Amino acid sequence: MSSRLIGIGVGPGDPELVTVKGVNALRSADVVVVPVMDTGERGRAEATVLHYVPAEKVLRVVFALNERTDRARREAAWDAAGEQVAELLGRHASVAFATIGDPNVYSTFTYLAQTIAGLVPGVVVETVPGITAMQDLAARSGAVLTEGTEPLTLVPVTAGSAVLKEALAGPGTVVAYKFGRQAAEVAEALAQTGRLDDAVWGSALGLPEESVRAAAELDGTPLPYLSTLIAPPRRDGGRGGKL
Repeated sequence: MSSRLIGIGVGPGDPELVTVKGVNALRSADVVVVPVMDTGERGRAEATVLHYVPAEKVLRVVFALNERTDRARREAAWDAAGEQVAELLGRHASVAFATIGDPNVYSTFTYLAQTIAGLVPGVVVETVPGITAMQDLAARSGAVLTEGTEPLTLVPVTAGSAVLKEALAGPGTVVAYKFGRQAAEVAEALAQTGRLDDAVWGSALGLPEESVRAAAELDGTPLPYLSTLIAPPRRDGGRGGKL
């Protein structure tokens, strides 16, 4: 039988936001891989997974998770991780990879799956969707992501502040991921596009150090890397005005 690699979204950090299907997939897998930046780290995905499976079933695999400038280092980390997981697939029928958020939304799992496809012929790759940070932040802040015909634009601020400014100048809600290190530029872009007053940001959602605040409070101080921003459009048409 073909071995199975399963990417499982475990949500933003609150263990209660892992889906029933996700929990079942974690428990049924032979081994659960969690991505970390070094072998001594307990990352957010691992902390969530340990609510549902025993520690002896969990294996940390090192990725260069925040590396954006040193391509050689990043590629080497992906290759090494792929070889480690390929070896696991040679010994086990199913290997799960737990990723925060959703495995098909800006996830390390994408790169792992591409690597494994070249290393393990016939491997079956599956994904289990997870709750995203923008959904969790919307719930915790009361922000409405979309109404009626409004579009929704998701931007990683690691692509540059110009990409964010372009999105903010357009229609609908804009969600920004990974903006913590560029908080000052984000605040400036919100002010320039008239989106500051209604925007909200959050970090460490569902964790003891959770922060959910109005974007108007941004003062340029760097925030956690995985901070999320929701900038809704102005909705002046009353109930159903965007239909």
